[in-house]
Amino acid sequence: MQQPMPPYPHHDPHHPPRRRLTRAEMRRRRRRRAIRRLAVLFCALALVVGGVSFAVTRLASAGPSASAASPAPAEGENMAAGSSQSQAASSAPAAPQNALGLTAAEASAMLADPRMVLVNHQVPMPEDYTFDTKECGSATAINKTLQTEAADAFLEMQAAAAADGITIWMQSGYRSVDYQTTLYNNKTQQFLDQGYDEPTAREMAANVVNPPRYSEHNCGLAADLNCPEYTALEPGFEDTAAFDWLCQHAGDYGFILRYPKGEAAEAVTEITYEPWHWRYVGPENAARINASGLIFEQYIAELQSIAAAG
Repeated sequence: MQQPMPPYPHHDPHHPPRRRLTRAEMRRRRRRRAIRRLAVLFCALALVVGGVSFAVTRLASAGPSASAASPAPAEGENMAAGSSQSQAASSAPAAPQNALGLTAAEASAMLADPRMVLVNHQVPMPEDYTFDTKECGSATAINKTLQTEAADAFLEMQAAAAADGITIWMQSGYRSVDYQTTLYNNKTQQFLDQGYDEPTAREMAANVVNPPRYSEHNCGLAADLNCPEYTALEPGFEDTAAFDWLCQHAGDYGFILRYPKGEAAEAVTEITYEPWHWRYVGPENAARINASGLIFEQYIAELQSIAAAG
């Protein structure tokens, strides 16, 4: 579905430019994360070494007494039941030994789910990714549609919020690749007009407007939300009752907060905190992602590792 074009595409008052982290900021945050990871690793190794030493000591001291405390079976005692239970326990499938508790087949199925498509600065939307759209935006929204399933989920979530006395609007949803191309080219032209060469102008433009197919909005699963009390798409949205409600209930309807707050999160997403930007992945996937505590990029990486190991 082709979206209506604003009269001046490079200036969208309903979707202010998001700030992509500069390379220097990304390097500093990655360096700090690496230091924190090394510290955690050393602590974990110390705990493991201590735990192994303690376990070996306990086994060495408990072994003889355990043997003495175990009475020998009486002559003629039927051991069939115990043997049967042991065989059943040994034949039961072991639980997956990974951070997500998923089998390789389950991880592969999640990766194949079109609702789980990863789109960011490094990963473009697949060229064969197709979908239908449905309108669910507010009266003032520039981009009023989402993928049909995501739109239905949003409308259901919006009704549930209204029942709790909370008004939530969908302000910007699906953007066609053509629309995104126009936004990106217009921003590039602004930097060219300032005297930058084309490669530099395009790189600088990408820090403000994602190139076509590199924006989640192109896949129809990203929704920028606001409310009557705070219509701007700015960090101040986090101080509203609407944001509090979303944090508690959005996962039940399949939405996750895509760009969380904090240096560690921003180093992964390479996007500054956006409390208004929510991503539809489906209720089951949202529950698993939220339970893991991982950011979407991290969760996808874990799924890929589990699927590859299988």
